[in-house]
Amino acid sequence: MFRTNNANPLRTGALALSAAAALLLAACGQRDAAPQGAGGPPPAPQVGVVTVAPAAVGLVNELPGRLEASRVAEVRARAAGILQKRTFTEGSDVKAGQTLFLIDSAPYQAALEQAQASVAQAQASLAQNRALAQRYQPLVAVNAVSRQEYDNAVAAEKTSEANLAAAKAAVTTARINLGYATVTAPIAGRIGRALVTEGALVGQGTPTELAVIQQINPLYINFTQSAADALKLRAAMASGKYQQAGKGAAQVSVVLEDGSIYAHKGRLLFTDLTVDATSGQVTLRAEVPNPQYDLLPGLYVRVRLEQAQVDNAILLPQQAVTRSATADTVMVVGDGGQVAPRPVKLGPSQGSDWVVLGGLKAGEKVMVDGFQKLPRVAPGQPMVVQPVEAGAGSGDTLPAKPANGNAGDGADGNADGSAGAGASKS
Repeated sequence: MFRTNNANPLRTGALALSAAAALLLAACGQRDAAPQGAGGPPPAPQVGVVTVAPAAVGLVNELPGRLEASRVAEVRARAAGILQKRTFTEGSDVKAGQTLFLIDSAPYQAALEQAQASVAQAQASLAQNRALAQRYQPLVAVNAVSRQEYDNAVAAEKTSEANLAAAKAAVTTARINLGYATVTAPIAGRIGRALVTEGALVGQGTPTELAVIQQINPLYINFTQSAADALKLRAAMASGKYQQAGKGAAQVSVVLEDGSIYAHKGRLLFTDLTVDATSGQVTLRAEVPNPQYDLLPGLYVRVRLEQAQVDNAILLPQQAVTRSATADTVMVVGDGGQVAPRPVKLGPSQGSDWVVLGGLKAGEKVMVDGFQKLPRVAPGQPMVVQPVEAGAGSGDTLPAKPANGNAGDGADGNADGSAGAGASKS
């Protein structure tokens, strides 16, 4: 019994040590094998793309301008006298020929009557001299009166005819002056406030301004464009690179101060022939309808003018293009989701988009979103992504890329295939 009791503790300890060692080894083996059991490369990141679809793209320039009334008439007093009455409502629409003011017409009425009396006097004198000349005509043939007396009678008749014509002209002048006492609207339009009140003496010395009428339907828009840009545009259209926008006058859209687009489109009327020597700008004028009088003269607006269009061009969000001093590039997602840079030829910008003139083909997918998700890869290794259509091809609804020119975490914007954030050319 003594040996049996001493042997059991030793055997029990050895077994315990062996079990502990086995458990430790098993734990280490499981820890080392865990990554292999849950292993595999991470899934390709999803990025937003747009599918290239060439089409005719209008080249739109947005230029600052001011609205101006198409016709302006300053109503002035052409007759001197006391203003007796205003016959219009300030701020209302008036018609051409509508009576606006009445000036005291009594002096002009008297002058007209005096001129009419002079006409009657001249007519009487002409009748007397004409009768005398006719009476002398047969008598001079038989030498009953001298030739000198007959010639004097004929001359008196001619003088009376001239006096009658002068008197009639005086009547016309007096009637015109009397008409000036009634001031009428020279054009149709909207009249402003009256600049004088009843009882004022007007027309003394210089014609007194009484009111202003403006025709604001349609309105003119005066705006300026760089002369250099205008010359480049004309040269491009002459070479066939651009096409003229429409057969008629170019259309314009009006952008109001709050950013909204005016409902009615206008048309370009002319381009000035002279360039401003101080600013290098050339003036253009457009005409826009204003049936509801929503626009007012003097209002500051921006004009979107489509002067030309490009066939088979592509619109891409500006954030999809990386600009540098050497080339403009985009990231094209090819077969198998592989991303590769592609140099492109850019035209002018259109709002938040670039007009791409070359470098892309129809059906290709261009990356426009998700640049921050691009993984870091070793040089020479393909970068694989999962393309997802980003919707409309406009950068307005897509998140902007980082402003530091990198594609995101660890992806540099160099020639290794990752995209920058559109660094501008110097």
